[in-house]
Amino acid sequence: MTSHWSASAAPEATGNVRSVKEPGPLLAAGREADIFEYGPGLVLRRSREGYSMDYQAKTMTYLHDQGYPVPAVEEISDDGAEMVLERIEGPSMVDAISKAPWTVRRQARTLADLHARLHEVTAPDFLRRAPVANSEGDRLLHMDLHPLNVIVSPKGPFVIDWSNACRGDPLIDVGVAWVLMAAGEIPGNKVEAKLLGWGRALLVNGFVNRFDRAEVGRRLRDVVTWKVTDAHMSPAEVAGMWRLVEKAEAEAAARR
Repeated sequence: MTSHWSASAAPEATGNVRSVKEPGPLLAAGREADIFEYGPGLVLRRSREGYSMDYQAKTMTYLHDQGYPVPAVEEISDDGAEMVLERIEGPSMVDAISKAPWTVRRQARTLADLHARLHEVTAPDFLRRAPVANSEGDRLLHMDLHPLNVIVSPKGPFVIDWSNACRGDPLIDVGVAWVLMAAGEIPGNKVEAKLLGWGRALLVNGFVNRFDRAEVGRRLRDVVTWKVTDAHMSPAEVAGMWRLVEKAEAEAAARR
């Protein structure tokens, strides 16, 4: 077990892979990992397929040291498949909006502020380049920073799920969030689905309008060209993304 390691170096491999102690009850199940209770103030994230989370842990430790709101990384197993994190209490931003729909504009501003704060951070050398065309830059990008990856806690919002973190142009990061919120089929219960039916425009516009909408719109084609290669995207989502590209490009052209 490696504990409290620095972002400057990943844990060294050993011949005998050590794991964390057995966790408590299952708290949540994501697409790629399960979250378990792990004692006072901690949770264990366990990869379901055994993939290493070293990259995420290094990114989160770097951001935590920069003062950005991410859960603190406490420990990581030698193979990287188990990671112990600070437990952040609170609902996802999607759940927070579904319980208090009148806060949607405020949550949109919060999401935009999280993007703006992140994009002030210079990416560390170990981060890979953004996999999107024309995304040169040295800013740290999340590439999946939408309301399902924000926990609204009593201490403020925290951003989770850093597996796609990379370096590049902040407009790309904003564009990814725009595409996913506007065209994505966000998983959840019927209340969440209903919320994102009537409140989606409020959320999306409240977020995008905090940036240069026309400039972001001009980058959406590159974003969608990359995003549609994601096997998790449904045909309906892909079609919705391309419709958004056409609409955004028309809006951008009209403003010239």
